[in-house]
Amino acid sequence: MSDTQLNRKKISIGGLLISLGIIYGAIGTSPLYVMSAVFRDTVINAEVVKGCLSAIFWTLSIQATVKYIILTLRADNIGEGGIFSLYALVRRTKFKWLLVPAVIGGSALLADGVITPSISISAALEGLRFYNPDVKTVPMVIGILFVLFFLQQFGSGFMWKPFGPYMTLWFLTLGILGVYQLQNNWSVLACLNPYYAFHLLITHPFGFTLFGAIFLCTTGAETIYSDMGHSNKKNIRASWAFVKTMLLLNYFGQGAWLIAQEGRTLQSFRGGNPFYLSMPESFIPYGIAMAVIATIVASQALISGSFTIINEVIRLNLWPKMRIKHPSLLKGQLYIPSINWILMFGCIGVVLYFKESKNMQHAYGLAIALTMLMTTTLLNFYMHMKRYNKYFIYLIITYFLLLELSFFIANMSKFTHGGWITLLIALILIFVMTIWHLAKKIRKRYVEMVRLEDHQQKLIDLSHDNSLTKYATHLVYMTSANNPEEIEAKIIYSILQKRPKRADIYWFLHVDVVDEPYRMEYKVKHVAVDDIIRVDFRLGFRVAPKINLLFRKVVEDLVKNKEVDITSRYQSLNKNNVIGDFKFVVVEKFLSYDNDLPAFEKLVLNIYFIMKHFSMSEAKAFGLDSSSVKIEHFPMVISQPKDLSMRRIN
Repeated sequence: MSDTQLNRKKISIGGLLISLGIIYGAIGTSPLYVMSAVFRDTVINAEVVKGCLSAIFWTLSIQATVKYIILTLRADNIGEGGIFSLYALVRRTKFKWLLVPAVIGGSALLADGVITPSISISAALEGLRFYNPDVKTVPMVIGILFVLFFLQQFGSGFMWKPFGPYMTLWFLTLGILGVYQLQNNWSVLACLNPYYAFHLLITHPFGFTLFGAIFLCTTGAETIYSDMGHSNKKNIRASWAFVKTMLLLNYFGQGAWLIAQEGRTLQSFRGGNPFYLSMPESFIPYGIAMAVIATIVASQALISGSFTIINEVIRLNLWPKMRIKHPSLLKGQLYIPSINWILMFGCIGVVLYFKESKNMQHAYGLAIALTMLMTTTLLNFYMHMKRYNKYFIYLIITYFLLLELSFFIANMSKFTHGGWITLLIALILIFVMTIWHLAKKIRKRYVEMVRLEDHQQKLIDLSHDNSLTKYATHLVYMTSANNPEEIEAKIIYSILQKRPKRADIYWFLHVDVVDEPYRMEYKVKHVAVDDIIRVDFRLGFRVAPKINLLFRKVVEDLVKNKEVDITSRYQSLNKNNVIGDFKFVVVEKFLSYDNDLPAFEKLVLNIYFIMKHFSMSEAKAFGLDSSSVKIEHFPMVISQPKDLSMRRIN
């Protein structure tokens, strides 16, 4: 990412283009399906159209503008946003249960990442039915999805640059198309009055259900906050004025066209989508092509966002370790192969199951509402932490919770019509995060720690014991002990008893994941001069723990400061200034059969170790060079069984 893009202090052309190309992709494609979702099964009625337009205006104004643009963007975690960045800010409070809304919201957002490419690309391609009502769009959607996910492995850096200019053109086109229809009926602008929305809700027999479809206009509002790290708050807020204006012009233009067709149904028109039907007929082919490209842009942003979320939950110890690649130099650009293919098969499965975009809308709305509810919950604690006026907090949070809960219930009314798909995907993700988190807590509770000073002299004596063959010049262990005065008993056992490992210097490395996204610090403690050294890394939750590279930098600094001598201590090699070898030992545990655990903890740990079997090894997760790593497996004996009554016989 360029310096302009990273500038956190001012509005720039580059920053505005990034906001338009990456941050507003999802919300920018919502006009494709919102109006068709509202009128899919009903006769077009002018009063309903006016009520919908009013509801769309006020939903975008309050939900997107007030909640996200004005309030949530203030929850800036060193320039980064998103539900886990927000959780990282508020977890400093005494309320440990705040992990729950973070996990639920993050899972729903990942479910959204499965449904967004499916519904948006499907809706765009369904415009072809204007020319051929029997055209099969499913194979085309699957083909585009396959190509999109296949290209992820090469990095999306080459794709980001044209996104901004193209989405600028897209939004301008939306606005112009809206004005084209508004020329026939400027009176629909009276729907800015909230009266029409309240009237629809109160008088229409299915008003509450319609609001569930109307809520789709906020699709992508959550990504405004999640993708904040790509630009900055000033650029996002400045570009929102343009985006919102163009979106509203298009919605109101579709509304003007719908009012002119009062008494008819969308099914009576070729294509049946007011987004395309409100265009000049000669422009429809170009409109379809532009919509397909715009939905690909929106999908790319959601896919990249999904990789970022998974990377965050891995670093926060809520997900199995996975292989993460950095295919381009763009800041934060990630590629997680396993997640990429899971997302692809998930999207293809959704397309094959629902077949048409109109059938996906209820599943989509549920994911959006659930994510927003969880963000509001965390935002409440953030505002209290920042000492906002308490009456303002109660008023604004209560309003958002009631609004989002209403939309959630409205979408739940169509649970059997596809809403269950969202909850199923979210529940699977919640299950994995919950098991991983609980297992880590159980393991941590039972891990046996010993005082390092009680074994310090033994390590020094072993280091100088010439009767033993030297195992390595530098022996490096990864430790989970937060307290620098302690060390795992298994590590001491590995050094002293499981083939005594003589080394000139013993290194103990500990990684602490901090709440700031890109923090990179380290602290060195010389436990025993020239014999035992501990290094504590403090890494942000978005920093890849490439211990090989980070440790090398630490050693270089220590050598430069003359705090350590890393030349080999073999006389022949020392004389020629040959650097000593570094050997990493990683202790991996497996669940022993010799355990007497409570049933629930045993179930959690069994599932955990099954998942761990399919995850990346600790050595690879820490970015250690396999040629210099020794993996040692230890049985995890958490609770010894009771004494056995055994009698000796002759």
